[in-house]
Amino acid sequence: MKHDRIVLDTNVLISAILFGGPPREALKLVISGTVDCSLSIAILDELRDVLRRPKFGFSPEQSFNVLEELHAVCDIINPMVKINVITEDHDDNKILECAVEAKSAFIVSGDRHLLDLIEFRGIKILTPSAYLKMVKDLE
Repeated sequence: MKHDRIVLDTNVLISAILFGGPPREALKLVISGTVDCSLSIAILDELRDVLRRPKFGFSPEQSFNVLEELHAVCDIINPMVKINVITEDHDDNKILECAVEAKSAFIVSGDRHLLDLIEFRGIKILTPSAYLKMVKDLE
């Protein structure tokens, strides 16, 4: 059963790649084709930059491979809409921009600035655990 389109926040992607748990389960739904996912060029750029930080230690080639794999399973968009709702961390607005442009039903995030919104323009904002529970309840 196909579920609605989602946007995975950068922090969820990092957690999925490095640590597993609910973020990885959410990413597996995307990889399996069960869930459609949109990411923006800005999200992928941020992901690349974070993976290449010394504490994560991904080489340029390793981070490129991760981005290539995401390109293969996600729709990559370049949002035209500019949103400035989250003032505490302007970077978080790129997640909202991607979700609005992609007409996503959900944003899956671990970021409190986004989670505190609960919903934005009809797009529900859930933690990976809450999203997985909702998907399971729909099956």
